[in-house]
Amino acid sequence: MIELLDVSKDYGTTHALRGVSITIPRGQVTVLIGPSGCGKTTFLRVINRLVTPTAGKVLIDGQDNTGIKSEDLRRGIGYAIQGVGLFPHWTVAGNIATVPKLIGWQRERIEKRVRELLELVGLSPKDYANRYPAELSGGQAQRVGVARALAADPPILLMDEPFGAVDPLTRIRLQNEFMRIQSRLKKTVIFVTHDLEEAIRLADRIAIMAAGEIVQYDTPENILSKPANKYVHDFVGTDRALKRLSRFKVADFVKQTSAIRLSDIDKITAQANRFSWIIGDRGEFKGWLDETMLGAGNPSDAVVIPQDDFALPRDASLRQALSIMLGQGVRALPVVDESGIFLGEVTLADVEKATTDSKAA
Repeated sequence: MIELLDVSKDYGTTHALRGVSITIPRGQVTVLIGPSGCGKTTFLRVINRLVTPTAGKVLIDGQDNTGIKSEDLRRGIGYAIQGVGLFPHWTVAGNIATVPKLIGWQRERIEKRVRELLELVGLSPKDYANRYPAELSGGQAQRVGVARALAADPPILLMDEPFGAVDPLTRIRLQNEFMRIQSRLKKTVIFVTHDLEEAIRLADRIAIMAAGEIVQYDTPENILSKPANKYVHDFVGTDRALKRLSRFKVADFVKQTSAIRLSDIDKITAQANRFSWIIGDRGEFKGWLDETMLGAGNPSDAVVIPQDDFALPRDASLRQALSIMLGQGVRALPVVDESGIFLGEVTLADVEKATTDSKAA
C-alpha cells in the first residue's frame, strides 16, 4: 500500500502538488489523469524519490520512503515511461537485464528472467532477445520497456503514459497485454494517462487531477455516474454510456455460433441462405460466407477474407467492438482466443443492451 500524506511540491512560485493525500491499494491499478501540468508525473516521482516533496510524507507499506535506502527503494519500484527510454547500443536482453545486473544477480538467473519476461509480454526470446531497439516497432519497444520495469519483480510499478507514443491500434493491443499481465502478477500500479477511455478501461480506481490537487478519487463507475463537481462533469463529457463500454469485456458477451470449415466449402450449395463464419481445420478464424455470391460460380469465391484486425480478441472491450462495427458497417464480429481460434461472435444487439443497461444503472 502507498500513502501520500498532505504532500506538496513547489518549484519557486509554481505548485506542482498541493496538499495531496491519497491511499493506493496494494495489487490494484490506480490511474492518474488530468491536463498537462496538473502534477501527474511529479506524483510518480515523489514515490520513488526522484523528486523530494516540499512538505508531507510518502509511506510505502507504512514506512516513510525517506527512511528507505535509495537502491532498496528503486529495486522495489519499476518505472515505465512514454518513449520507452531503451539504451540504443544494448540488445533487448541487455536492456531488460539492467536492474538485475546492478543488484548482482547471477548470469543464469538473469538469462532465465529475460526469457520469462519476453514470453510474458508476448515476444519470442529466440526472435527478439538479441535485437537492438532500432530494430523494433513502437509496440515491440514499449513491451520491452514494460519487461525491463518488471525485471527485478518489483511489487510496485509506476507507468508514465507508457502507451502514449504509439498508434491507436497498437495502443489497444498493449492495453490488452497490460490487463493480461496484471491479472497474473497483481502489481500495485500507478498509471498516468491523458486518455480517459484508457483510464476507464484499465483502472480499479481513478484520480482526476487539476492544478496539483486531486479533484476526485473513485472507481471508474462512480467517476462516470457521480462526478464530484462541474470540473469532473465537464472532464468526463456527455457520452458516459459509451465510455462505460470500455469497462465491458467482449469475453462476457461472446455467443457460440455455428461455423463452416473452409475445407468443406465446396459442399455448400446455392440453397444456403444464411450468413456463416468460416474457420480453418484447426478452428482458426478465416472469414465469412457471402451467401449472395453462392451459385455464381465456385463456392470458394463466396468466402470473404477480411483484414487481419477484423476479429476481436476476447479481452477487447465493447467500445472497441462498436468502433469496428461502425467502421466496417457490420452488425456482428468474430471473437478469437490468443491463437486465433474462433470462439463465437458478439453482436450490435449486445452492445446496445450493455449501453441501455449502463444508462439505467
